[in-house]
Amino acid sequence: MSFGTSVSCPPVTLDDVRGARKMLSGVARMTAMESSRHLSQLSGTPVHLKCENLQRTGSFKLRGAYVRIAGLLPEQRAAGVVAASAGNHAQGVALASSLLGVRATVFMPKGAPLPKVSATQDYGAEVRLHGQVVDETLWAAQRYAAETGAVFIHPFDHADVIAGQGTVGLEILEQCPEVRTIVVGIGGGGLAAGIAVAVKSLRPDVRIVGVQAAGSAAYPPSLAAGRPVAIENPVTMADGIRVGRPGDVPFRIVEELVDEVRTVGEDELAAALLLCMERAKLVVEPAGAISVAALLGERERLAGPVVAVLSGGNVDPVLLQRVLRHGMAAQGRYLAVRLRLRDRPGALATLLGVLSAVDANVLDVSHVRTDPRIGLSEAEVELHLETKGPAHCAEVGQALRESGYTVIDG
Repeated sequence: MSFGTSVSCPPVTLDDVRGARKMLSGVARMTAMESSRHLSQLSGTPVHLKCENLQRTGSFKLRGAYVRIAGLLPEQRAAGVVAASAGNHAQGVALASSLLGVRATVFMPKGAPLPKVSATQDYGAEVRLHGQVVDETLWAAQRYAAETGAVFIHPFDHADVIAGQGTVGLEILEQCPEVRTIVVGIGGGGLAAGIAVAVKSLRPDVRIVGVQAAGSAAYPPSLAAGRPVAIENPVTMADGIRVGRPGDVPFRIVEELVDEVRTVGEDELAAALLLCMERAKLVVEPAGAISVAALLGERERLAGPVVAVLSGGNVDPVLLQRVLRHGMAAQGRYLAVRLRLRDRPGALATLLGVLSAVDANVLDVSHVRTDPRIGLSEAEVELHLETKGPAHCAEVGQALRESGYTVIDG
């Protein structure tokens, strides 16, 4: 997605972040920081999780939205505010506006998950569904602002928003004063920029590592060019950071203060989300788990203690089911296989016996007899299996072939 910019905003300072924290007192929670024994073992250094998924509205977005709206002049508040979002920013603006007594209109894509639409309405905003993608929703919101005088609340490209998000950095320094590396996901850049301002002002020795999804990574080419560069058709399951162009204001800060920007793939994202649920008992959306994804795999180890920011937990249940299955498949714990067998009584039971003998747990079976590609005496079966890892998957495939089955797809 490509957002309009706010180049007239002043730079963000430590005093701005401290002022934002006072403003947020009694509004935003000081979210928990949990140590992760499993990630610490994988990383070879202490790893802690900053749980913004447990923030009010389920993400850090409330912080910046509240500070931005609270800073409006009385006549601006009277005109109301408008925002465009598929989820987290929508809910942050809705709750902030409700707390401040400001009328809020939020434009969301027609395909936005129903739980997010309902939550935004429950927080007090008027929701208008428009467009199929967030770009179309954004332009609708900006037209509405121009026609009505409502103030457009940008999700990341404004100094007040960045100052609000920077309060996460102040909390990290208080909760883990020995921190040496902070890992944080980057979409437009507001959270990373805010944390960088707060942390580098007080602890310039702390390394800030930003993380983007490889299919939606606008920051690497932008940093190489020295200016925000738009990428076409950003694609990732992490919709919270699926941004096609860095914001002008956060870009300047990220360029100056963030030490490194890494990218991760979709398999790593899925594995990280699964890890957060299984090991940390935390429900995290893909964008929120991207900092954990950066700690997985054969990467250069980060100096510890490391704090990974879990930026949000507003995951659509339908997406969660898909992502968890994808994560299990990436770890070799879920196997989908298609094969053909003789269409005769007892054939399916015999197949299931082969799978039982190698301790593969059958989750689902689809039995097809009428496809024109299948011979008259054949049937095609698709099985979804729960397995124990890559070695077990190989064992299952070998057992099927040795039993005479033709594996079509595995």
